Amino acid sequence: MDREPLIDVLPDASAVIDAADELVRVAAAAAIAARGRFTLALSGGRTPNGLYRALADAPGPGRAPLDWRRIHLLWGDERAVPPADPDSNYGNAMAALAGAPIPLENVHRIAAETEPREAGAAAYEALPRALLDAGEPQVPEIDLVLLGLGTDGHTASLFPGTPALAERRRLVVAQRVEAVGGDRVTLTYPVLNAARSVVFLITGAEKAGMARRLVRERDASLPAAGVRPQRGTLRYLLDQASAAGLVR
Repeated sequence: MDREPLIDVLPDASAVIDAADELVRVAAAAAIAARGRFTLALSGGRTPNGLYRALADAPGPGRAPLDWRRIHLLWGDERAVPPADPDSNYGNAMAALAGAPIPLENVHRIAAETEPREAGAAAYEALPRALLDAGEPQVPEIDLVLLGLGTDGHTASLFPGTPALAERRRLVVAQRVEAVGGDRVTLTYPVLNAARSVVFLITGAEKAGMARRLVRERDASLPAAGVRPQRGTLRYLLDQASAAGLVR
């Protein structure tokens, strides 16, 4: 990546959501104007769900409305659970987006509960390829990927010590994550690093140590540090609590 990451430290989690809301709206308007559609990969977690509720609401003053007819939703990862399960990233995101008029055909969930898991991963890899007309060896360019940061340095379901970290060909893989005692399906570095924009949403004092290692120290041992878009932009949105360790 040629450009340095952009780092925004906001007063609190609410301000992070507000900044992300504006970023998504601006990116959507630009993508739709340029290419006729906007592809957005969603993240799981509490902070992103707050963002999804904001996106489903009417825009604030001076902010662009979202043309949901031209927006396609993808997911960065999913647990091996049915969509109605309380742990489903898809289910939680769609509950938060309940007020948005999203065409069902524009919602592309990961069927991570499929057996064998590898079949669900293969099916999901085919989806963005078809949607964005990117057959092999091309890598589809998602417009905006939202990611979080775990206290162990993971992002999406790229956990420390897991095989997915070494994947350089497949765009989506299934794997057992012993640290959480479950199976996951996740996007891999090749597709994350082909995105036009990647935004990390990082909030909470419990993330301060890991945020310091990722954002300030650029600790290459962290899975999240492997996300370095080749041509796109990388941005970190942090609240004051998570950014406490960034000051030297």
